[in-house]
Amino acid sequence: MPLALLALALSAFAIGTTEFVIVGLLPTMAQDLSISIPSAGLLVSLYALGVAIGAPVLTAFTSKWNRKSVLLSVMGLFVIGNLVAWQAPSFEALIIARILTGLAHGVFFSIGSTIATSLVPKEKGASAIAIMFTGLTVALVTGVPLGTYIGQIFGWEATFLTVSILGLLAMIGSAILVPSNLMQAKPTNLAAQVKVLTHPRLLLVYAITAIGYGGTFIAFTYLAPILNEVTGFESSSVGLILLVYGISVAVGNIWGGKMADNFGPIKALTIIFSGLAAILLVLNFTAYNPVAAVITILVWGAFAFGNVPGLQVYIVKLAEKYTPDAVDVASGLNIAAFNIGIAIGAWGGGIIVEEYGLMNTPWVGAIVVLIALILTRYSGMLDRKGQAQKLVKTIA
Repeated sequence: MPLALLALALSAFAIGTTEFVIVGLLPTMAQDLSISIPSAGLLVSLYALGVAIGAPVLTAFTSKWNRKSVLLSVMGLFVIGNLVAWQAPSFEALIIARILTGLAHGVFFSIGSTIATSLVPKEKGASAIAIMFTGLTVALVTGVPLGTYIGQIFGWEATFLTVSILGLLAMIGSAILVPSNLMQAKPTNLAAQVKVLTHPRLLLVYAITAIGYGGTFIAFTYLAPILNEVTGFESSSVGLILLVYGISVAVGNIWGGKMADNFGPIKALTIIFSGLAAILLVLNFTAYNPVAAVITILVWGAFAFGNVPGLQVYIVKLAEKYTPDAVDVASGLNIAAFNIGIAIGAWGGGIIVEEYGLMNTPWVGAIVVLIALILTRYSGMLDRKGQAQKLVKTIA
């Protein structure tokens, strides 16, 4: 295994930590900054919006640049964004810092897979990508609860300082270990990019991704306040509960990927979205009991991110069929769709909290996930219809 992959995994760890650690720090930051919980939720929404813009737009803008130069530039932007957050003189400055780091996040994961596969023989490409994304999974398991703990003990500013140091170490590692003569990806022509953005079947999957993921984040963004105010946990316990959630997410990712491989993406997504909607509805009742709440959150984690492999496999499968010249662009846009879902979900959840209260977020999230389930079944029906038409033409 090339050591350069470890530098990429460390970058993914730092980026994953800074994206999701806000969820655990939301009550602490809201109190310290003298803002409402929904206003603090904007730090999740606007970060995700930065990712959604960074992934397709900035990746396309830098497509002709040297890959290593782009990598070091985005990690530099990531470090600067977190240093600004550490020393942010106001809530507005903190928002700007979050958008900057979101932009860096979007570009990193768009080019990271290409860089990872170029470091190993072609037959080991998938393993190389898996190693890089291990950093993101480990961030959910350890980085987020540890960052939450640091923020609660030493102040939320210390969390951003810690993440910026991790980002700097990853940047130095990449500068030393990643070769400069990486293979340059062939730029996708404008016509192919437009087709990816306008093809109805791909647009349907982007909608499933954004709605399904957004439904989760309507409630997940406000999980820490729910645990504090409704369940009655002390702030110091939230990091431990997020650790439990992170372990469950790691298991759910593997489980979701195997299910998509064994049963196909439509069946896998049907099971996962159904389970996710059900567990969000259950949370409305179990949130009032500490033991029941933790068990519910454990199950929630397994479903919440289990849809990621299936959705990515599905969009690649459809892109290979309908837009074979722009498969990478389609995959990148689906990453953007995930983050549009996070942005809208966190923003919508904030409105619900402000107008109707915390415990209205889980059941609304469940309804939104059910919409994603209906769209998934509709897409599967279109697949079967297309296969039947193809069979008829073959016979004719």
